[in-house]
Amino acid sequence: MFVSKSRSGLMLMAVLVAATSVAACNGGRARPKLAYEERPVEALYNAGYDRLQRKRWSDAVDYFQEVERQHPYSEWSRRAILMQIHAQYQNNNYQEAIAAADRFIQLFPGNPSAAYAFYMKAICNFERIVDVGRDQAFAEASLQGLRDVVRRYPGSSYATDALVKIDMVNDQLAGKEMNIGRYYQRANQPLAAVNRYKTVIDNPDFQRTSHTPEALYRLVEVYLSLGLRDEAVRNGAVLGHNYPGSVWYSKAFDLLSDQGARPQVAPETRREGWLSRIIPG
Repeated sequence: MFVSKSRSGLMLMAVLVAATSVAACNGGRARPKLAYEERPVEALYNAGYDRLQRKRWSDAVDYFQEVERQHPYSEWSRRAILMQIHAQYQNNNYQEAIAAADRFIQLFPGNPSAAYAFYMKAICNFERIVDVGRDQAFAEASLQGLRDVVRRYPGSSYATDALVKIDMVNDQLAGKEMNIGRYYQRANQPLAAVNRYKTVIDNPDFQRTSHTPEALYRLVEVYLSLGLRDEAVRNGAVLGHNYPGSVWYSKAFDLLSDQGARPQVAPETRREGWLSRIIPG
């Protein structure tokens, strides 16, 4: 997985503020089978809330769905959908959480809690991002959702968190491009490799990622292998100007020097810290 699952206070607080329980319910007993039976909405809702507090996510969803089914036009129904989003997410039922979020957005598009629904849609995709060697459909969907949150709710706590995660997703997608580029380079398909590396360098969203220095170095490698020395020198100069202390520039400096094209800018030498003296490398 791309990230370990975190239960942020941001998400939990948003749900609890939007859907506060109004009375205690009978706890400790096994959940009855929820056949349709007309019941007071407060009893249904508070039973679901009790299960939520005890982390019985599936049971909580059953009760909140019953609130929505029996009292579809009540304020309780709106709250119950929010609680379903939270419970399904906690239970790793991401598609079900997204479905509940979509339902809330469709029914209550102007409600302040719609921000939470949009945010959770993005998070449910974010937490399913896989390693760069696999398909990045969840990363793309997450990126689209996070950008939507920033656009719709600028300045909100959701937008602040979304901006951080956007950078993380861009780093993931840039890593995918690098992974494919290295594959083409090993397979002796240099032009295909160049296209992937240039995507990392030319895409404004990828330029700030951790993969940019390596992409510039790989271009130096590929261009030298193609006999395009001027292109190799140019990319080496860009690497040295922007990342003079990077290990990738040190490698590019040595590689170009071996080819008789020693760059004018020498790699920056970093002072050895106490940790590196204790643990070399």
